[in-house]
Amino acid sequence: MKIEFDRSVLGDLEQALGREWLETNGLGGFASSTIVGLNTRRYHGLLVAATQPPVGRLVLLSKLEETLVLDGERFELSANRYPDVIHPQGYRYLRRFRLDPFPTFTYEVGSIELEKSVFLVHGENTVVVQYRLESAGPLPRVQLEIRPLVAFRDYHSTTHENASLNPEVQAEPGRAKIQPYAALPALHIAHTASHLDATGFWYRNLIYEVERERGLDFQEDLYSPFRLIFDLGHNPHAAVVASTEVRDAARAAEYQAVEARRRTAVVAASPNENELPQPLAGLVAQLTLAADQFLVARGDQKTIIAGYHWFGDWGRDTMIALPGLALVTGRSEIARSILSAFAKYSDRGMLPNRFPDAGEKPEYNTVDATLWFFEAVRKYLDYTGDAEFVRAELYGVLADMVDWHVRGTRYGIHVDADGLLACGEPGVQLTWMDAKVGDWVVTPRYGKPVEIQALWYNALRVMESLAGSFGDPAAAKRYGSLAASARRSFNQKFWNETDDCLYDAVQGEERDASLRPNQIFAVSLPHGMLSRERAKRVVEKVERELLTPCGLRTLAPSDPRYVPRYQGDVRSRDAAYHQGTVWPWLLGPFLTAYLRVHRRSRQALRMATQWLANFEQHLTEAGLGQVSEIFDGDPPHTPRGCIAQAWSVAELLRAAVEDVSAISLPAAGRPRRPPEPRSAKGQAASARPV
Repeated sequence: MKIEFDRSVLGDLEQALGREWLETNGLGGFASSTIVGLNTRRYHGLLVAATQPPVGRLVLLSKLEETLVLDGERFELSANRYPDVIHPQGYRYLRRFRLDPFPTFTYEVGSIELEKSVFLVHGENTVVVQYRLESAGPLPRVQLEIRPLVAFRDYHSTTHENASLNPEVQAEPGRAKIQPYAALPALHIAHTASHLDATGFWYRNLIYEVERERGLDFQEDLYSPFRLIFDLGHNPHAAVVASTEVRDAARAAEYQAVEARRRTAVVAASPNENELPQPLAGLVAQLTLAADQFLVARGDQKTIIAGYHWFGDWGRDTMIALPGLALVTGRSEIARSILSAFAKYSDRGMLPNRFPDAGEKPEYNTVDATLWFFEAVRKYLDYTGDAEFVRAELYGVLADMVDWHVRGTRYGIHVDADGLLACGEPGVQLTWMDAKVGDWVVTPRYGKPVEIQALWYNALRVMESLAGSFGDPAAAKRYGSLAASARRSFNQKFWNETDDCLYDAVQGEERDASLRPNQIFAVSLPHGMLSRERAKRVVEKVERELLTPCGLRTLAPSDPRYVPRYQGDVRSRDAAYHQGTVWPWLLGPFLTAYLRVHRRSRQALRMATQWLANFEQHLTEAGLGQVSEIFDGDPPHTPRGCIAQAWSVAELLRAAVEDVSAISLPAAGRPRRPPEPRSAKGQAASARPV
């Protein structure tokens, strides 16, 4: 997809500041800002380094202040917001921004064009910024002055002027080193400048408007340790390479070529445009690049960052996102590493919910991350046929998980007498609807949440199949018996005859009839407990009440608790998080369920294709080339939350490839032949749908 903006957007600050670019490095580190270079978040920066991959993230290099000097006349190209003014206003010289594939800015001053590009080196905490000068006429005396602005702080906080900062600059030709605080890593800045001026000073009272809107700390002071001066009249190319390691700015073009080839290979490994319905080809290619940004290192293995800018790797998000990010894109070796890494953290039959940013012990307050692990393993086996790995490294862990759930583990998680999985304790949020404000759990869903039963049943059927394949008939029989008991009880207790759908949760004799999207998993998971007729009613109800162009609402608008907008301070936003807010990741399971109950009819495929194609426009707003975490429940469905969310990308990508295009990539590396589309009456059709 071509993502590009001209003056009509760049000259309108309201539009421009709502569009953000993101570069990642495969370690959990990133670079990000707006398309005009004005930082609106404390998370924005040119080098946010992951010092304990994928966590320990520090904003080292916040930005570069750039000034073009033509025959002695100064033109400031940067932009900052201060309490009462935006200064400088360099966006007025910005003529074009594009992702190509890196963020690329084109400034125009008179007959001079200056192109700037930014990218991160994969596998390193290294950012490369390059400049290229072009002139339509005789070249005047041209200099480029660059001042680095550094923060050196945790990415959740802000920096303020202080006497503890060490201003020393260790300079040599082509390189400079600074270490403002002894406890933090040094920053090495390689450059092609002709001169370095080591005069340093503070930039005070920068304002991050998005943080102010979110009710968080929004004001910061940044330190500039030196000024670099480039003679562009002598050499029209300039480069700055900032890194936690010593690097050579003369190799900037080489670093860029290597990274460009890597990204080309990432796209080439996924389904190509000849295998996809034409309306989805560009979307799939862009989502494949987006998917790559979430796949990061955890030690010598791999994990998934849940979202940028502020999430780490979460167990639930990782297992849900794994198929779309790693299997659909043809990167099964990464999927294997992720499964292996998380299996090692199994404790009392549970996967971690979250790995804290500072590297503390993982947290286990989730009921569904473990259950999604079973489905991720099943999907991995389906794609790769790697039964030996599953048998040797995962089967014992999975069996132990079932045993713990049957006899009971943390937070009251246990199999009840009816065969269903109960969970929950006061003050603890265990499902994916996990918003909590102080001691207030916004959507507690204690007892037996509907999707937990669907996941539990699916896990038991997965284990029944694995046990049979691995020569354990006694275990297979036991898992099958547990599954049958769960199915009987589920149909007795969860069907809401009045509303023609499923209850959201059951606790004793209480039935929660809140119309939420969680029931869709009872239809979308491969092993379901509902009859075809009931499954179809669930899908129709969800479509009618919860479907939007951006995903599924978390609560029906008819509910008096429905919140139409996700905005305000932390408490207001958390109160709205699952009370009507739209989540795009839910469109994935919805499409799976929708096409299943409609037997992949032509009309169903057309609708599914259109729902997915709607997201092409979204890829040019908010996080460019990415899919946001959430949207407002009411039109115009403004994107909110993280600008890039792993399971949003993963589930749209998986649905586009698996469900609509009916493509998978098995071990042989050749796509399976998609099933014939069917007419609305269920008859096989002769042509592939678009």
